[in-house]
Amino acid sequence: MTTDIVMDIARDALFLILKCSAPLLLVSLAIGLLVSVFQTVTSIQEQTLTFVPKLLGIFLTLILAGGWILNNIVEFMTELFGLFSTYVNM
Repeated sequence: MTTDIVMDIARDALFLILKCSAPLLLVSLAIGLLVSVFQTVTSIQEQTLTFVPKLLGIFLTLILAGGWILNNIVEFMTELFGLFSTYVNM
């Protein structure tokens, strides 16, 4: 196994992590921004106010996008395990 192959696998894994975590992070960012604007407008400065909406938003996003995330991970691992003998014999 050469260093080029290891770097390709690492690059693909990092891209997969970014691609799979993006929906959850974007939903959390959007909800945090909305709650922050709401807190500014109403002058409510409760620090724990963002926790429940973010938690519900992330759970809803996992329900909606969980299958897509799982398919991406399974596809990556299937490709990785399928080429395992090639990696070992190098």
